[in-house]
Amino acid sequence: MTALVIAEHDHACLKGATFNTVSAALACGGDVHILVAGHNAGAAAAAAAQVAGVTQVLHADAEHLAHGLAENVAAQVLAVLNATPGAYTHILFAATASGKNTAPRVAAILDVAQVSEITAVVSADTFERPIYAGNAMATVQSTDATRVITVRATGFDAAAASGGSATVQSLQAVADKGQSRFVGSEIAQNDRPELTAAKIIVSGGRALGSSEKFDEVMIPLADKVGAAVGASRAAVDAGYAPNDWQVGQTGKIVAPQLYIAAGISGAIQHLAGMKDSKVIVAINKDPEAPIFSVADYGLEADLFVAVPELTTSL
Repeated sequence: MTALVIAEHDHACLKGATFNTVSAALACGGDVHILVAGHNAGAAAAAAAQVAGVTQVLHADAEHLAHGLAENVAAQVLAVLNATPGAYTHILFAATASGKNTAPRVAAILDVAQVSEITAVVSADTFERPIYAGNAMATVQSTDATRVITVRATGFDAAAASGGSATVQSLQAVADKGQSRFVGSEIAQNDRPELTAAKIIVSGGRALGSSEKFDEVMIPLADKVGAAVGASRAAVDAGYAPNDWQVGQTGKIVAPQLYIAAGISGAIQHLAGMKDSKVIVAINKDPEAPIFSVADYGLEADLFVAVPELTTSL
């Protein structure tokens, strides 16, 4: 039994979610291989070989793999499977935008049922995954010979980035499918930690009232503790914060060491995105706010008074 993890990388190094996906693969049992598909991504392949628990790295290099287009990456995954029929029992992707775009294509062509966003491995064929916005956990058993799985990174600890000694095997890259092309990208510049990888997150809600108040109250606290900044969907929809700060079922799923929520009532969609945080601090003047039900520490207070005082006292 061997699992194949599809690496996410920037050609120089692996992205964080890949290490969590490797942990999920190791929990399935058997050997773990990593596929690194990219262009001039030898450094990423070398980094993958150092990941603890990985026994082999497959490296496919071609210009049309440079931007991780789902059609080409899926074709590369399928080429690996076709080259060694039956060798891989589990194909695992991180449940990121890239993984969610590629995994269904692989599952559809293999004619298997994808198991999405697992948070635990019960056995080699049985997995736990959240349903109903995380309000219930489903235990899913897959009887397919090849299981295509996406992994919610917050459900698994990251595998160690060093300690492994896997071999790197170069593969013949598949031809460009020609179904899509990379036009361009605009990368947002941000001096703060990336939201899904941050150890501390400070989030604000609709109660802040305006983008000016959001910046005035929340940003100093984030600066003081070196945190990433998040927001509820209500705050994003109201224009108080940009879309890429949204935490929740329709935003980003996070699990930092510390999550501070100010002026967030705690709709189930928001709780689904942050309730796995190690320590949750809630500041809200409504004692009935649902977020207090998941908070480790709750402060019933006016955020416009409490947050500046907290910032000053740190």
